[in-house]
Amino acid sequence: MGGEGGVEWWCRGIGWGGGVPGLRWRGGRVSTLTYGQRLAFRAVGVRRCPGARGNPCPLEAVVPGRATGGRCPECARLDRAHSVAADTIADDPQPYRVYLAWFGPGMTKVGITAEARGEARLLEQGAVAFGWLGRGPLMAARRTEEVLRQALGVPDRVAYERKRAARHALPPAPERAREVEELYRRARAVGGWTETLEPLGLAVRDHAGVFRLDGLPRLDGTVAELVGGGVVTGRLLAAAGPDLHLLAPDGRCLALDTRLMGGWMLEAAGEEDGFSVPVTAAAPVAESAQEGLF
Repeated sequence: MGGEGGVEWWCRGIGWGGGVPGLRWRGGRVSTLTYGQRLAFRAVGVRRCPGARGNPCPLEAVVPGRATGGRCPECARLDRAHSVAADTIADDPQPYRVYLAWFGPGMTKVGITAEARGEARLLEQGAVAFGWLGRGPLMAARRTEEVLRQALGVPDRVAYERKRAARHALPPAPERAREVEELYRRARAVGGWTETLEPLGLAVRDHAGVFRLDGLPRLDGTVAELVGGGVVTGRLLAAAGPDLHLLAPDGRCLALDTRLMGGWMLEAAGEEDGFSVPVTAAAPVAESAQEGLF
């Protein structure tokens, strides 16, 4: 924890190594998160750019508290330049998979991920249910992704605000699976892409148990930002994608986007320190809309 034994705990957000959530720290340390545990920490000083691609920010630039990217412009460009989505690594020889992801009623998307990463990308995005559609070379997967987005009328991303709200009122698992199955049926009916990708049989995977989403109380608000000296305390109810769903001491169920934690030095706090960071009231989700510290 901050200052303990000379160790400074600079946060780098959440990771899903081995399918389990954990807070990542500068230097490669990871604090595994356990559902039901009490979290209590204080942000120290100012938020600084954590760097990109394992490299520290040469400027240690101060970044805005509400920026989910959490990087200075230069490090953000470096990170983007090495992203699959940036169209800069067309010669990547490893196989890729096209997936169909479901985040809530009417909230689906088509995406791609390196086959070697398995389900990691789906966990990182907070996909409640998903299924594989096909596999093959990167450029074929990318073309298929774009063709299906246009043909099926699905977006390339779903806003995290909508994902969060939907998790607190999920339909039963069979209904979640049916939406994925219907999207798969429609995708298979779109011609052409099977000439360059190997189609995969559908086996819907559901992450509600991994995220611990069943039975979540109503979402009362989301943390807007961390601030120097600000304290977060609560019991961890669920984690999905970058979000932690916490039961605060006053009984509110609040979501904390761990991307807002990246670049902050954190230290342990006591429950008696309360909950003293800005919170934005939760907006209702529109049904069937498509768009070692602890």
